[in-house]
Amino acid sequence: MISIQNVSKWFGKFKAIDNINIEVEKGEIFGLLGLNGAGKTTTQRMVSTVFQPSEGNITVNGFNSKSDSSEVRRNIGFLPTEVGLYDRLTAREVIKYFGILNDIDENKIDDKIDEVLEKLSLVEYANRRCGKLSRGNKQKVAIARAIIHEPPVFIFDEPTSGLDVLSSRAVLDFVKQCKDDGRTILYSSHSMYETEEICDKIAIIHDGKILMTDSIEHIRKEHGSLEKAFIATVKGERS
Repeated sequence: MISIQNVSKWFGKFKAIDNINIEVEKGEIFGLLGLNGAGKTTTQRMVSTVFQPSEGNITVNGFNSKSDSSEVRRNIGFLPTEVGLYDRLTAREVIKYFGILNDIDENKIDDKIDEVLEKLSLVEYANRRCGKLSRGNKQKVAIARAIIHEPPVFIFDEPTSGLDVLSSRAVLDFVKQCKDDGRTILYSSHSMYETEEICDKIAIIHDGKILMTDSIEHIRKEHGSLEKAFIATVKGERS
Protein backbone atom coordinates (compact mmCIF):
# COMPACT_ATOMS: atom_id res chain seq x y z
CA MET A 1 0.00 0.00 0.00
CA ILE A 2 2.89 2.38 0.79
CA SER A 3 6.26 1.96 -0.88
CA ILE A 4 9.16 4.31 -0.12
CA GLN A 5 12.12 3.49 -2.35
CA ASN A 6 15.58 5.07 -2.03
CA VAL A 7 14.09 8.36 -0.87
CA SER A 8 16.16 11.35 0.19
CA LYS A 9 15.06 14.88 1.00
CA TRP A 10 17.23 17.98 0.92
CA PHE A 11 16.37 21.41 2.34
CA GLY A 12 19.06 23.56 0.81
CA LYS A 13 22.34 21.98 1.93
CA PHE A 14 20.70 20.05 4.77
CA LYS A 15 19.90 16.40 4.06
CA ALA A 16 16.84 15.71 6.23
CA ILE A 17 16.15 12.19 4.86
CA ASP A 18 18.97 9.95 3.70
CA ASN A 19 18.13 7.16 1.22
CA ILE A 20 15.37 5.41 3.17
CA ASN A 21 13.35 2.36 2.14
CA ILE A 22 10.04 1.37 3.74
CA GLU A 23 7.29 -1.03 2.66
CA VAL A 24 3.91 -0.91 4.43
CA GLU A 25 1.53 -3.76 3.66
CA LYS A 26 -2.25 -3.52 3.40
CA GLY A 27 -3.99 -3.62 6.77
CA GLU A 28 -0.78 -2.97 8.69
CA ILE A 29 0.10 -0.37 11.30
CA PHE A 30 3.67 0.65 10.55
CA GLY A 31 5.39 2.86 13.09
CA LEU A 32 8.09 5.47 12.53
CA LEU A 33 9.91 5.69 15.84
CA GLY A 34 12.51 8.34 16.56
CA LEU A 35 13.59 11.29 18.64
CA ASN A 36 12.34 14.78 17.88
CA GLY A 37 13.93 15.93 14.62
CA ALA A 38 14.74 12.40 13.47
CA GLY A 39 12.84 12.73 10.19
CA LYS A 40 9.46 11.20 11.01
CA THR A 41 7.35 14.21 10.04
CA THR A 42 9.35 14.92 6.88
CA THR A 43 8.84 11.32 5.77
CA GLN A 44 5.10 11.45 6.38
CA ARG A 45 4.78 14.78 4.62
CA MET A 46 6.47 13.30 1.58
CA VAL A 47 4.07 10.35 1.60
CA SER A 48 1.15 12.79 1.82
CA THR A 49 2.61 14.92 -1.06
CA VAL A 50 3.09 18.02 1.12
CA PHE A 51 6.78 17.65 0.20
CA GLN A 52 8.23 15.92 -2.85
CA PRO A 53 11.29 13.66 -2.51
CA SER A 54 14.56 15.11 -3.75
CA GLU A 55 15.55 11.60 -4.80
CA GLY A 56 13.71 8.28 -5.04
CA ASN A 57 10.04 7.35 -5.38
CA ILE A 58 6.97 6.97 -3.19
CA THR A 59 3.80 5.13 -4.16
CA VAL A 60 0.54 4.93 -2.22
CA ASN A 61 -2.02 2.33 -3.26
CA GLY A 62 -0.26 2.13 -6.62
CA PHE A 63 -0.12 5.89 -7.27
CA ASN A 64 3.16 7.77 -7.55
CA SER A 65 3.50 10.80 -5.27
CA LYS A 66 5.13 12.86 -8.04
CA SER A 67 3.13 12.00 -11.15
CA ASP A 68 -0.20 11.10 -9.47
CA SER A 69 -0.20 13.41 -6.46
CA SER A 70 -3.94 14.16 -6.66
CA GLU A 71 -4.75 10.43 -6.62
CA VAL A 72 -2.42 9.91 -3.67
CA ARG A 73 -4.30 12.61 -1.74
CA ARG A 74 -7.62 10.92 -2.53
CA ASN A 75 -6.28 7.70 -1.07
CA ILE A 76 -5.00 9.08 2.22
CA GLY A 77 -6.22 10.71 5.38
CA PHE A 78 -3.43 12.83 6.89
CA LEU A 79 -3.39 13.98 10.51
CA PRO A 80 -0.47 16.42 10.96
CA THR A 81 0.99 17.44 14.31
CA GLU A 82 -0.60 20.89 14.03
CA VAL A 83 -4.35 20.58 14.58
CA GLY A 84 -5.12 23.85 12.76
CA LEU A 85 -8.89 24.01 13.24
CA TYR A 86 -11.08 27.02 12.51
CA ASP A 87 -12.00 28.23 16.00
CA ARG A 88 -15.22 29.98 14.92
CA LEU A 89 -16.62 26.89 13.19
CA THR A 90 -18.33 24.06 15.02
CA ALA A 91 -16.92 20.54 14.98
CA ARG A 92 -19.66 19.47 12.54
CA GLU A 93 -19.00 22.42 10.24
CA VAL A 94 -15.26 21.66 10.07
CA ILE A 95 -15.87 18.01 9.26
CA LYS A 96 -18.50 18.88 6.67
CA TYR A 97 -16.20 21.41 4.99
CA PHE A 98 -13.51 18.78 4.51
CA GLY A 99 -16.10 16.27 3.36
CA ILE A 100 -17.18 18.67 0.63
CA LEU A 101 -13.52 19.26 -0.34
CA ASN A 102 -13.20 15.49 -0.77
CA ASP A 103 -16.27 15.32 -3.06
CA ILE A 104 -18.53 13.35 -0.73
CA ASP A 105 -22.09 13.11 -2.08
CA GLU A 106 -24.21 15.85 -0.48
CA ASN A 107 -26.99 13.32 0.09
CA LYS A 108 -24.66 11.13 2.16
CA ILE A 109 -22.41 13.58 3.92
CA ASP A 110 -24.57 14.21 7.00
CA ASP A 111 -24.92 10.49 7.66
CA LYS A 112 -21.15 10.04 7.31
CA ILE A 113 -20.54 12.89 9.72
CA ASP A 114 -22.91 11.35 12.27
CA GLU A 115 -21.10 8.03 11.91
CA VAL A 116 -17.63 9.48 12.49
CA LEU A 117 -18.86 11.63 15.40
CA GLU A 118 -20.20 8.48 17.01
CA LYS A 119 -16.95 6.56 16.45
CA LEU A 120 -14.92 9.31 18.09
CA SER A 121 -17.38 10.01 20.93
CA LEU A 122 -17.91 13.57 19.69
CA VAL A 123 -21.70 13.60 19.36
CA GLU A 124 -22.27 15.89 22.35
CA TYR A 125 -19.65 18.33 21.04
CA ALA A 126 -20.78 18.35 17.41
CA ASN A 127 -22.29 21.84 17.53
CA ARG A 128 -19.72 23.42 19.80
CA ARG A 129 -17.23 25.87 18.29
CA CYS A 130 -13.77 24.39 17.96
CA GLY A 131 -12.23 27.26 19.89
CA LYS A 132 -14.18 26.09 22.96
CA LEU A 133 -13.15 22.43 22.75
CA SER A 134 -10.55 20.70 24.92
CA ARG A 135 -7.19 19.70 23.42
CA GLY A 136 -8.33 16.08 23.24
CA ASN A 137 -11.58 16.87 21.48
CA LYS A 138 -9.83 19.19 19.04
CA GLN A 139 -7.57 16.28 18.14
CA LYS A 140 -10.61 14.07 17.60
CA VAL A 141 -12.14 16.67 15.26
CA ALA A 142 -8.84 16.80 13.35
CA ILE A 143 -8.96 13.00 13.02
CA ALA A 144 -12.58 13.14 11.86
CA ARG A 145 -11.84 15.65 9.11
CA ALA A 146 -8.91 13.49 7.93
CA ILE A 147 -10.97 10.30 7.63
CA ILE A 148 -14.40 11.55 6.60
CA HIS A 149 -13.84 10.46 2.96
CA GLU A 150 -12.95 6.92 4.14
CA PRO A 151 -9.56 6.56 2.42
CA PRO A 152 -7.72 3.21 2.51
CA VAL A 153 -4.54 4.76 3.99
CA PHE A 154 -4.18 6.87 7.14
CA ILE A 155 -1.11 8.88 8.14
CA PHE A 156 -1.00 9.86 11.80
CA ASP A 157 1.84 12.16 12.92
CA GLU A 158 2.23 11.85 16.71
CA PRO A 159 -1.55 11.93 17.30
CA THR A 160 -1.31 11.63 21.11
CA SER A 161 1.25 14.41 21.60
CA GLY A 162 0.09 16.77 24.34
CA LEU A 163 -2.99 14.74 25.23
CA ASP A 164 -3.97 13.54 28.70
CA VAL A 165 -4.14 9.84 29.54
CA LEU A 166 -7.83 9.37 28.73
CA SER A 167 -7.67 11.28 25.46
CA SER A 168 -4.54 9.36 24.43
CA ARG A 169 -6.29 6.07 25.16
CA ALA A 170 -9.29 7.10 23.06
CA VAL A 171 -7.03 7.95 20.12
CA LEU A 172 -5.05 4.70 20.38
CA ASP A 173 -8.23 2.64 20.56
CA PHE A 174 -9.51 4.42 17.49
CA VAL A 175 -6.30 3.72 15.57
CA LYS A 176 -6.60 0.02 16.43
CA GLN A 177 -10.21 0.07 15.25
CA CYS A 178 -9.04 1.55 11.93
CA LYS A 179 -6.78 -1.47 11.48
CA ASP A 180 -9.67 -3.81 12.29
CA ASP A 181 -11.62 -2.03 9.55
CA GLY A 182 -8.86 -2.90 7.06
CA ARG A 183 -7.07 0.46 6.87
CA THR A 184 -3.34 0.77 6.31
CA ILE A 185 -1.68 3.15 8.77
CA LEU A 186 1.66 4.96 8.82
CA TYR A 187 2.06 6.08 12.42
CA SER A 188 4.81 8.22 13.92
CA SER A 189 5.67 8.61 17.57
CA HIS A 190 8.51 9.00 20.04
CA SER A 191 6.55 7.00 22.63
CA MET A 192 7.91 3.48 23.04
CA TYR A 193 4.85 2.36 24.96
CA GLU A 194 2.20 3.30 22.42
CA THR A 195 4.30 2.22 19.44
CA GLU A 196 4.89 -1.21 20.93
CA GLU A 197 1.20 -1.53 21.78
CA ILE A 198 -0.39 -0.74 18.44
CA CYS A 199 2.19 -1.27 15.67
CA ASP A 200 2.83 -4.46 13.69
CA LYS A 201 6.18 -3.30 12.36
CA ILE A 202 8.43 -0.32 13.04
CA ALA A 203 11.34 1.54 11.56
CA ILE A 204 13.75 3.30 13.89
CA ILE A 205 14.73 6.56 12.21
CA HIS A 206 17.61 8.71 13.43
CA ASP A 207 19.21 11.74 11.78
CA GLY A 208 17.22 10.99 8.63
CA LYS A 209 18.42 7.39 8.33
CA ILE A 210 16.59 4.12 8.91
CA LEU A 211 18.64 2.20 11.48
CA MET A 212 16.32 -0.77 11.93
CA THR A 213 13.14 -2.19 10.38
CA ASP A 214 11.49 -5.16 12.05
CA SER A 215 8.27 -6.57 13.46
CA ILE A 216 7.35 -5.81 17.06
CA GLU A 217 7.08 -9.54 17.72
CA HIS A 218 10.65 -10.21 16.54
CA ILE A 219 12.03 -7.20 18.40
CA ARG A 220 10.55 -8.46 21.66
CA LYS A 221 12.13 -11.88 21.10
CA GLU A 222 15.52 -10.42 20.28
CA HIS A 223 15.70 -7.52 22.73
CA GLY A 224 12.99 -8.04 25.33
CA SER A 225 11.30 -4.72 24.61
CA LEU A 226 11.13 -2.00 22.00
CA GLU A 227 12.72 0.50 24.38
CA LYS A 228 15.82 -1.68 24.82
CA ALA A 229 16.07 -2.18 21.05
CA PHE A 230 15.73 1.56 20.42
CA ILE A 231 18.35 2.60 22.96
CA ALA A 232 20.84 -0.02 21.77
CA THR A 233 20.30 0.92 18.12
CA VAL A 234 20.56 4.69 18.55
CA LYS A 235 23.50 4.46 20.95
CA GLY A 236 25.25 2.16 18.51
CA GLU A 237 24.81 4.75 15.77
CA ARG A 238 26.23 7.51 17.94
CA SER A 239 29.28 5.56 19.12
